[in-house]
Formats: sequence, structure tokens, C-alpha cells
Amino acid sequence: MRIGSVVLLVVIGICAAQSQSERSLISDGNRRYRDKKYSDAEASYRKALEKNKELQQGAFNLGDALYKQERYAEAAEQYNNAASRATDRSIKAQGYHNLGNAFLKSQKVPESIAAYKDALKLNPSDADTKYNLEYAKALLKQQQQQQQQSKNQKNDDKQKQDKNQQQKQDQQQQDQQKKDRDQQAQQQKQNAEQQKGQQPKKMQISKEDAERILEALRNEEKDVQKKLHKKVPGRVKVERDW
Repeated sequence: MRIGSVVLLVVIGICAAQSQSERSLISDGNRRYRDKKYSDAEASYRKALEKNKELQQGAFNLGDALYKQERYAEAAEQYNNAASRATDRSIKAQGYHNLGNAFLKSQKVPESIAAYKDALKLNPSDADTKYNLEYAKALLKQQQQQQQQSKNQKNDDKQKQDKNQQQKQDQQQQDQQKKDRDQQAQQQKQNAEQQKGQQPKKMQISKEDAERILEALRNEEKDVQKKLHKKVPGRVKVERDW
């Protein structure tokens, strides 16, 4: 797999209109790039671009130097500039190929797929670009599946959370109802005790007191009978009416 592979554009023939300074800066950058001194190569390419912003190979190779430093977003910008300005179909295809690599390294998979497709339109026989395109498609599918699984898991977690919350609410409601019933029963018991306490109490007398009362009643009755026997009725004078 050559996802991390970029194509360094080495200019063999340089237009005579370019100055010796630009040629030397590009050559110096290429030499430093081959020596894996990517930050130094970047500096040389940037100096060349300062002298000529339209320098095609400068933007292309600057993208390579940035890519090797894992500055993929900056590399993508340079590759896009180089590809859009290139007039040669092969160089343009190489620019889009490298642009796809930079996007892929930046986790911008849909953008990398688009770049690889643009490269294949210009060079349909490029095996590396075909491979990278299929790899990017598979990676995108995997990401989409993972996202869907994550979404489903979140939905399941939410449903479980909602269910637990509902069960908690139901339990709280049952507890409150039981508490209300207990309080009501306690209040009814207290009311019954209060009503019972307010009722008149039945007086109880001892057996001795009852016998004394009965004895007093019997003595009182005897006295009454004695008085009745002692009383003598008076004679009634009857006068004749003739």
C-alpha cells in the first residue's frame, strides 16, 4: 500500500525564462528532500515561490515537504494549487493523487475519494491511485458502519436510561402512595382514639357499695310500712237526710 507515498516532481527541463536563482532553489530543495531534511527543503521551496508564485514545481514539491512533516492540511493546500495550475495531464494527475493522500491522512475520507477520482480521470491507468481509491471507499464504509453502530448504541442507552428513569418514577409513586395510606390509617386511628376518649364513662360500683344501697332501700321500705300500720283512720260522721 502506498497511501503515505507522495510523488516528488523533479523538473528535468526548466524554462530558460526562469532565473538561475529559482532553478538553484528548487534544486537545493530537492537535494535536501532526498536527504530527508524536510524542513530545510520547505525553506528552499518557499524562497523559490517568493520569487515566482506561479512556479508549478515549487508548490508541488513544497506540498511534499509539508506532507513528510505530517502537516497534511498545509500540504493539501499546496497540492491543490499545483494541480489547478498544471497544464500537463500527468503532473495534474500526480497533484490530485497526492492531494487524496493528504486528505486521507487528515481523516477527510470523502474529500480523498473525490481527489483520487479526479486523478483517475486524468490518468485512468494509475494502479496506485486505483488502489488508494478502493482503500478510501472501504474506510469510508467502515466509518459509516461504526457511526451507525455508535448511533444505535446511543439510542439503546437512551432507551435503557428512559426505562430506568420510568421505573424509578413508578417506584417513587408507589412509595408515596404507601406513605399516604399509612398516614391516613394513622390519622384514622388517632381520630378513633380521640372519639373514644370523649365518650362518657360508665361508672362502676363495688359489690359492697351495692349491698349497702340495697340494705338502705330495704330499711327505708320497712319504715314506710311501719308508718302505714300505725295510722288509724278517723270515724266519718254520717248525717241522715230525712
